[in-house]
Amino acid sequence: MSKKIIAVNAGPRMGWNTETLISEASRGAEAAGAAVERFDLFRLEKYTGCISCFGCKRERFKGHCICRDGLTPVLDAIRESDGLIIGSPNYLSELTASFRALYERLIFQNLTYNVEKPCCNERPIPVLLIMTSNAPDTGYRDLLRNYQQTLSRFVGPTEVFVSGNTLQLRDYSKTDWPWSMFDPAAKQKRRETVFPQECKQVYDLGMALVR
Repeated sequence: MSKKIIAVNAGPRMGWNTETLISEASRGAEAAGAAVERFDLFRLEKYTGCISCFGCKRERFKGHCICRDGLTPVLDAIRESDGLIIGSPNYLSELTASFRALYERLIFQNLTYNVEKPCCNERPIPVLLIMTSNAPDTGYRDLLRNYQQTLSRFVGPTEVFVSGNTLQLRDYSKTDWPWSMFDPAAKQKRRETVFPQECKQVYDLGMALVR
C-alpha cells in the first residue's frame, strides 16, 4: 500500500514561489511512490486559529481538535498521513496568518500540559517546511529553528527549506511607484538560475520524505 503525503499551501499566489516549490516537493513524493493530497489554505471554507476551548485536553478527544470548520479536513488528513509538506511565504518576518492558524491547531491538539508525557501524538510523521521570502534567506534562522523544533516535537522530524531573495513580479516597471528597494534584473537572474536548482532540491526532499 502506497504512503500518503499531505501537501499544504499556506500562500495565496498560485503559480509563484511557494506554490511552485510545494508542487515540486509533491512531485518528488509521487516519484517515490506516494499518493499526495493537496490543500490550499486560502481556498478553504472559513476557519480560525486555536480558540482555546481545551476540548482536545479531554481524554476522549486527545490529539483531535474539536473545532469544526474549514481546517477540520486538513487536520484529519494530516493525522492519517505518512508525511507532511507545508509551505508559506514570509510576511513581515513571519509566516502567513493562514499558516499560523493551522500551526496553532496542529500543535495544540497534541500538547498535553503533562510533564511526564507532554505530547500525545503516538504516530509521528516526517515534515518538510518550506518558506519563501523576497529578502535574503539568512535572516530567519531563529524563526525557523523555533518552528522546526516545535514541529519535530509534536508532529514529527522536520526538515526546513528556505528560498530567499525571490522574484515577486514578472515586470517591476508596471508598479504605480518605483520599488527601489529591489534590483529587478538581479531578481530575474536569480529566478532563472538559482530557483530551478531549488526546485530540484525540494523535489529530492519530497522523495526523501517518502523513503
